[in-house]
Amino acid sequence: MSTPIDIIAGLVPPGSRVLDLGCGDGRMLAHLRDSRGCSGLGIEIDPDKLIAAAQRGVDVLQLDLEQGLSMFGDASFDVVLQVDTLPNIRHTENALRETARVGRLGILSFANFAHWRIRLQLLTGRLPVTSELPYEWYNTPNLRVATYADFESLAARCGLEVVQAFGLRSGRRVDRSPGLFATEAVFCVRRRQ
Repeated sequence: MSTPIDIIAGLVPPGSRVLDLGCGDGRMLAHLRDSRGCSGLGIEIDPDKLIAAAQRGVDVLQLDLEQGLSMFGDASFDVVLQVDTLPNIRHTENALRETARVGRLGILSFANFAHWRIRLQLLTGRLPVTSELPYEWYNTPNLRVATYADFESLAARCGLEVVQAFGLRSGRRVDRSPGLFATEAVFCVRRRQ
């Protein structure tokens, strides 16, 4: 069985120059370097995660994504990743536009709040706690939650073309009704031509 890292990494063309926004401990960039011959840069704000990424041999900058990516020129990266980053950003439209401006391709993933188990849990009157959303409502680091369908409309609003979209569940790709059956949404976007 594949892991989400393997599946998302498989979307990145070999040898790409990658910018990983909210790179965490650098695991994805290290995987891309080692398995796909990619080079890149991670952006992380958390000092502990920054150190962990550097210990993996990943080039990383401490930067608040809310301040934008003005230090990077248009299409300066082949791929820009936002793996579970978008729900933690206040200005999501700007972050999405910047992703598409700086990279030729943007790959984004986030927990799908419309998964059928979450819907059932909401029927009990309580916000759900899942492996993808493991926090109670009062201590979550996420500023928001999103659904597969929400992102499709946001991409269109930002003038982006969705090149590929699917879901993930238990390490497997979900192409049939991902809004209902996927626990994680994955989108590849680029500026509309």
